[in-house]
Amino acid sequence: MASTLSVLLHCTLLVLLLAQPTHSSTIQKPKDATAEQKPRSSSSHTYIIQTNHLAKPSQFATLERWYSSMVATHSPRAAMNSSSRLLHTYGTVMHGFAVRLTEEESRRMSSTPGVSGVYEDALYYTQTTRSPGFIGLHDEFGAWPESDFGDGIVIGFVDTGIWPERASFNDSGLGPVRSSWKGKCVDAEGFNASLCNNKLVGAKVFIAEHGGALTPRDKVGHGTHVSGTAAGSKVRGASLSGFSRGTAWGVAPRARIAMYKACAGFICRGSSIAAAIDAAVSDGVEVLSLSLGGPASPLHEDVVAIATFGAQRRGVFVVLAGGNSGPNASSVVNVAPWMTTVGAATTDRVFPAKLLLGNGDVLTGQSLYTLKARAALMSAVPLVSSPCGMDDLKPEKVMGKMMVCSKNAWRWRGMSIIHGPPGDVSVDDHEWFRDAVVAEPFKLPGLVLGYAAGKKLFAYISSVPYPVASFSFSCDTVTGQNRAPMVAGLSSRGPSKFVPEILKPDVVAPGVNILAAWSGESEFNIVSGTSMACPHVAGVAALIKKRHGDWTPAMVRSAIMTTATTLDNFGKPILDNGVGKDGRGATYATPLVAGAGFVLPALAMDPGLVYDADTQDYIGFLCSLNYTVNQVRRFVPEMTSCPTTLLGGVANLNHPSMVVVFSGGNRVRTLTRTLTKVSHGPETYTAEFAAPEGVTVAVTPRTLEFRHKKEKLSYTVEFRSDVKPAGAWDFGHIIWRNDIHHQVRSPVAFNWQS
Repeated sequence: MASTLSVLLHCTLLVLLLAQPTHSSTIQKPKDATAEQKPRSSSSHTYIIQTNHLAKPSQFATLERWYSSMVATHSPRAAMNSSSRLLHTYGTVMHGFAVRLTEEESRRMSSTPGVSGVYEDALYYTQTTRSPGFIGLHDEFGAWPESDFGDGIVIGFVDTGIWPERASFNDSGLGPVRSSWKGKCVDAEGFNASLCNNKLVGAKVFIAEHGGALTPRDKVGHGTHVSGTAAGSKVRGASLSGFSRGTAWGVAPRARIAMYKACAGFICRGSSIAAAIDAAVSDGVEVLSLSLGGPASPLHEDVVAIATFGAQRRGVFVVLAGGNSGPNASSVVNVAPWMTTVGAATTDRVFPAKLLLGNGDVLTGQSLYTLKARAALMSAVPLVSSPCGMDDLKPEKVMGKMMVCSKNAWRWRGMSIIHGPPGDVSVDDHEWFRDAVVAEPFKLPGLVLGYAAGKKLFAYISSVPYPVASFSFSCDTVTGQNRAPMVAGLSSRGPSKFVPEILKPDVVAPGVNILAAWSGESEFNIVSGTSMACPHVAGVAALIKKRHGDWTPAMVRSAIMTTATTLDNFGKPILDNGVGKDGRGATYATPLVAGAGFVLPALAMDPGLVYDADTQDYIGFLCSLNYTVNQVRRFVPEMTSCPTTLLGGVANLNHPSMVVVFSGGNRVRTLTRTLTKVSHGPETYTAEFAAPEGVTVAVTPRTLEFRHKKEKLSYTVEFRSDVKPAGAWDFGHIIWRNDIHHQVRSPVAFNWQS
């Protein structure tokens, strides 16, 4: 039996992600993907042609005929080739079409009257029993009964599809979907429309032209998992091979699900995503969840930013994953202010397993290994450090040993398990990821260690001539004993590369070791990533929309952000699992890491005050970015000129968070915000603030006296700063507190530039 032993000791979640996308996901772009998107000028590629529908020439009866005429004019080859005709048309959140063109044809197309923008099709990549309770949801009191568990709200998912037979999608006790709902389920390969019900009310597919199967069925599990996380029905006795056993249900268990499959495997194209968003908004979804991320781009060149702008303009709350490229600074994606961007945090649930060293030390990690015949695993076997390349893992070299591998060998480890070598140990000596680990469902005996335990392992190996180790598995699930939430090391960080004045991510939510529905042979699976955090917030938004149907998307986002907590279950500041010996800040999670904090739906149902924003506010924001009128028209086709910019710049958008940039010798900045009362009765709020050393804050007025619901009152904040090194960041907050129970908290990030 020793010949089949394996220990997988690893503290770097990033490597787990890149090697095992099915277990740690965000639809996130790999570093070498850019080259795949740059075709040679003589070859064709998919382009998204955005049009201003108001400019359609009168001789064309329909937009489609106008589009076909454009293609025939600029690409006769495409017009005659059936495989190169219009792949998608867009007519709700934006207008235009997708078509295959050469680079030269795309340049000619961009100069056509009525064309607002031409975008080369970008690649995007895919990025619970405990988490609802951990964020404060209870079936007898609080947000769930107050919102009727989100009953009737339709959440749309742009993802990899869905496995409709799962118990999480049963419609027991649910009435028919509202009569205004326009969505439907399609009959397709391996998917019958009759599989849909009062829970799964829509299933469409948008990927056939890119080689994917023309079916909404989920072949990889990602879309099934996020759907179950946000809106799964109640399922008793849920577990993954005995782990995390309990009652599984989504955050909004009576909400309805509509799946818009835009991803073939874990790869999604921008043209398909835009088509899916267009269809979802046309069908009538109220919440739209996208657990995907792509290349960072200026907003006016980002088709997902443009499409989601159209969605929020029609009242749809849009939530997206922030990316799995942490702990690198400025790695956050999906940063437009009309999106709600979510980072990943841990819960207090762990799956403990032990590694017994030959010197008697016991190292505790996590594992989802499930082999029942565990007695043989207690025998100690040699523990060997190795580069763990393919040649190092040949069976004749590793027979009867536990191989200790570096993080760079993780990909080879994944291949080696497929071929069944005796075993290996993967340990990273990087402190970035500390001790919050992603548990893995190993096929061979294995566990995951955090950084501190990994250091002890290496110390032991170097201290004796013949190190040995053995396992102890319990198949237990432990809750409430560890500090949580903690921001996961994999979670992408701010500031935004293109709009640093808008703080991103907005919030964090459970995204590590999340149990939810899965596809194929497994009823459930436990996976990690900002993909898993995103649907938690989508579910919270559904609960809020059910209770407050007249709230705008910005009001919903504000309620979620201003009621989020910055404290963990021990009453201490939330920790950043991605901070370590490279010296990038303190051990607590700053707003660049956690945004406004960890979501608390019970408080978000009754925030007291909200920061609202509408299309005119966003127009001012776009104009303040110095976009041309034609660039702003990509978002608002009817624009004729920039009517105004935000007084004081981009940072003065009425967003729930603040970023204060001191630059060019200017050590005084003033920001303005407007609050809208959403609670009943008169209330008086008083401002409280915290600022870093060297910064003074003056709020005017210091008190806001609201007399009735929907009343709006504004305030200004003057920030004065001492000189600090260029590139420095520091943090504070502003809280508006009343005498009852409301407190409206806004994080403030300070940045000093030369």
